[in-house]
Amino acid sequence: MRTIRVETERAYDVFVGAGALALAVDHAQGRQKRAVLADETAWKLHGNGLNFGPQCPLLLLPPGEPAKETAVLHRCWEFLAASELTRDALLVAFGGGAALDVAGLSAALYMRGIDWIAVPTTLLAQVDAAIGGKTALNLRQGKNLVGAFHQPVGVYADPHCLTTLRTSDFRSGLGEVLKCALLGSMGLMELLESHAGALVARELELTGKVVAACASLKARLVAADPLDRGARRELNLGHTFAHAIEHVAGPGCVPHGLAVSVGLILALALAEEADILRDATLTERTRRLATSLDLPTSITQLAQLAGKPLPPEEILRAMDLDKKTLADGLRFVLPRELGQVERDAAVAPRRVLRVLQAACR
Repeated sequence: MRTIRVETERAYDVFVGAGALALAVDHAQGRQKRAVLADETAWKLHGNGLNFGPQCPLLLLPPGEPAKETAVLHRCWEFLAASELTRDALLVAFGGGAALDVAGLSAALYMRGIDWIAVPTTLLAQVDAAIGGKTALNLRQGKNLVGAFHQPVGVYADPHCLTTLRTSDFRSGLGEVLKCALLGSMGLMELLESHAGALVARELELTGKVVAACASLKARLVAADPLDRGARRELNLGHTFAHAIEHVAGPGCVPHGLAVSVGLILALALAEEADILRDATLTERTRRLATSLDLPTSITQLAQLAGKPLPPEEILRAMDLDKKTLADGLRFVLPRELGQVERDAAVAPRRVLRVLQAACR
């Protein structure tokens, strides 16, 4: 078992390894009042072995992004109230990133905030969504536009849960892993370059090591910047592009991590365009690694996946709604070299459009 400490105002631990689910049960059983919000698919696959006790209410959530809607959030509040949860209760969030988002936001708002723990069952959630207390819902106008910061009191990530993921979902998680590698997480770039095939094959010990490396990076940045106003914004690398692509493609048409993979390549290209990138080899190195991880590297590939065109001009327009855009224009997290980024790079729209157009050829 690997343990990573997240030093926020109220510190908590991330447990990575076999037996993490049992630790989550122990944590929950320490509370007199508790309830579970779980992704329906994840619960069917992994919930049978979890015994939170006969008095622990359970509400199943729609799988994936459909959970991140206001109607689902309202249903969660009604469930928590009907379950007679009090201010000292504990909410267990079980599933992928979408389930953790709506559960974490439910915990943040119910009775003005109750404790919650995250039990992530997807690679994307284990390396990113479960850690750091960002909770959000989607609107028609864009992803994650409504939310709150509400740190969990524990995170329990068992790599065995990843063995049942669909290939597309596991690939999506690898996009966030690639981002962590570019941010310089514990020699992760070199590890992935040496063992990409084993990771794609989901070798358990390697997968646990990779999850822990990503969790350690996020824990460090969250501790330095809990409210995402400084150092933590490094984690947005590739996301200004990715969220805009997802918005243009339509809900669920392009998995988040695959959009992030292309977003990373676009961020590197934009860093070159803006004379920010210092390592001339990093773009091609990242492109090769993405290919080894079976990840896309161009907008053209994502358009084929979405089954519709993804016009550069529409992607550029969609960036105006991104949370990382400021009143004075587009801002990006752009790489300087491996492990170093510029967090608040202002780039003229014409340059961004040029990079987008090149990625559509």
